[in-house]
Amino acid sequence: MKTLQLTKNGSPQEAFQLKELPNPEPEAGELLIRTECFGLNYADVMARNGLYNDAPPLPCTLGYEVVGEVEKTGKGVTQFAEGDRVLAFTRFGGYAEKSIADERTVVKLPPQIPSDKAAALATQYCTAYYAAIRMANIQKNERVLIHACAGGVGLALLDLAQYIGCETIGTAGSASKLEFISLRGVNHAVNYREKDFASEIRKITGEQKPVDAAFDAVGGKTYVQTKKLMNYGGRHVLFGVASRKTKGPKLLNTLKLAWSFGLSHPLEFLLGSRGVIGLNMLRIAEEKPAVLGEVMENLIDLYQNGHLNPHVYKSYRFNELSAAHEALENRKTIGKLVVFW
Repeated sequence: MKTLQLTKNGSPQEAFQLKELPNPEPEAGELLIRTECFGLNYADVMARNGLYNDAPPLPCTLGYEVVGEVEKTGKGVTQFAEGDRVLAFTRFGGYAEKSIADERTVVKLPPQIPSDKAAALATQYCTAYYAAIRMANIQKNERVLIHACAGGVGLALLDLAQYIGCETIGTAGSASKLEFISLRGVNHAVNYREKDFASEIRKITGEQKPVDAAFDAVGGKTYVQTKKLMNYGGRHVLFGVASRKTKGPKLLNTLKLAWSFGLSHPLEFLLGSRGVIGLNMLRIAEEKPAVLGEVMENLIDLYQNGHLNPHVYKSYRFNELSAAHEALENRKTIGKLVVFW
């Protein structure tokens, strides 16, 4: 099978090589899936730059999710059969013509769901669902702040917050992204590059602590400013550190990132009745795979009932992987990037 293998850290043009590898064999409880397309996530960019500790040692095959057909089932698999069209969370290995997935993290795909939109329902929408519904438990009429709102997870969070009936505030870094999230129905769009987003949100709402739930993939100074906006009973969910620099000395960048989060003490959260929650969907997939499968099933139901609308920025061919990575790293994208074989 063909595999787009990460052979070294660095630029996307130099880091990946197309290689021919033996087909993997599914073990008990696993599926072998013939990949139609796979999705890109910002964690892939971090891994390519040597900044993602969970990535396998080089050389390795990245990729968290695939859409395809079941080619072979491992021992004990009863819910899937050869030829089933599926969406699967792969926990690496997705950048390949064939990939392995735990059957508990696989769902059957109805024929009316396009493959590129289906790919977005895995990592990005699962992250958003787990963060918003399970962790933050957002409620109708609450005010929700979504950082990087034009990204894949950001748009998924916006969909879910609108479905619940929340008032939404979205931040983005360009006029085109602000226009896009406004068209998607965000109540208040804020340019974090041109304005101090915290001051702007206070001005919009007329309140000093206006946010009931915040979702933050940026971290660092954004986390510090957002923490000051949280209302009593507020939940602040961190699910990424996009503020971490991908170029330059790794140790120095790590120290700068840690310092940018500032200092906190549990008493400040106790006295303010506020919470900060960390989310790493890879850990959920590893330790609670059945939960991940349940979340994907719920998302498919919501999609079929018209409550979700994954936005695919662009679909690439496998020989355009470097261009896709470059676009994602340079913050040029809105929504999901998908690569087809």
